[in-house]
Amino acid sequence: MKIGCPTEIKPQEFRVGITPNAAYEAVAHGHEVLIQSGAGRGAGFEDADYTGAGARMVDTAQEVFAESDMIVKVKEPQAGERRMLREGQVLFTYLHLAPDPEQTRDLMASGATCIAYETVTDDRGGLPLLAPMSEVAGKLAPQVGAWTLQKANGGRGVLMGGVPGVFPARVVVIGGGVVGTHAARVASGMGAHVTVLDRSLNRMRYLDDIFGGVFRTVYASAASTAELVAQADMVIGAVLIPGAAAPTLVSREQLSTMKPGAAIVDVAIDQGGCFETSRATTHQDPIYDVDGIMHYCVANMPGAVARTSTIALGNATMPFMLALADKGWRQACTDDAHLLNGLNVHAGKLTYYAVGRALGIDVTAPQLVLKA
Repeated sequence: MKIGCPTEIKPQEFRVGITPNAAYEAVAHGHEVLIQSGAGRGAGFEDADYTGAGARMVDTAQEVFAESDMIVKVKEPQAGERRMLREGQVLFTYLHLAPDPEQTRDLMASGATCIAYETVTDDRGGLPLLAPMSEVAGKLAPQVGAWTLQKANGGRGVLMGGVPGVFPARVVVIGGGVVGTHAARVASGMGAHVTVLDRSLNRMRYLDDIFGGVFRTVYASAASTAELVAQADMVIGAVLIPGAAAPTLVSREQLSTMKPGAAIVDVAIDQGGCFETSRATTHQDPIYDVDGIMHYCVANMPGAVARTSTIALGNATMPFMLALADKGWRQACTDDAHLLNGLNVHAGKLTYYAVGRALGIDVTAPQLVLKA
């Protein structure tokens, strides 16, 4: 199989879909790997690193898309990239379709088979291709939130850890999953007073057992959420429903109860965001003000630490990429029900129920697609 990797073109996106190590593995499996020249540079990989691994460099994205049987990326294909997809081609990348009807329609029209990293599952009920970036985004969230809190950026001018005689920042993390756990760990390490809100009693017991009271856990009732958000200097939104639009957990009306200059960091923005006032921003222009509350809603937060993110993502995606290349997508998904859960679009049909519910589009069961 010919496996292609174009340069990411989303603003300030420096990650790359295939690492030199992954290219080496694919070539060792008998596949041809095409990399667009310069694709890895933002993550610290030069063209020579890829040619040394046996990959072939090409000059343009058009060549990558035209020659490849499977396209491996990081971010969802942008409009120009979607026009280059074709029937029978496999796309393997993050898609986040639920809040993006335009992309969904374009992928269906392309006839391509589109497998989303974020809906591939594992036998423990986890999301193994989302987890590495969730870990990165969770650890980044308190860092960028601390920057947003600085007075020069419109924030309250509160130091995360305070100083002797001065209270530290109050940080509320909504969601105790992968993102929320890492956000709470880092915020606590910075000296902040941290509370994690979640609705899973088992998850809260786990967090209390593992972290021994380093941060507090509170059941995420509507009343407790409203109370803690009003007290917070920073609120980190870390709630995920796999493949679906993120639930709105903080309304615009609740902003009026927050402290002027408080910071919101919406890590769920890829799935539409969990604050009513959230809208996607970029690393070039990351924050905006709504009613005196500073919002940080960058949709590709891990792109800021591109080398760490690329290597972590490559480690996770490589086995699945090799299975798709070695067996073909149909056999690979037949053999692995967890990979089949990643199938979102095939031959003009939407195959992921949560996306269909979010966008009002009829869905074909992925099992039926396999049998067709």
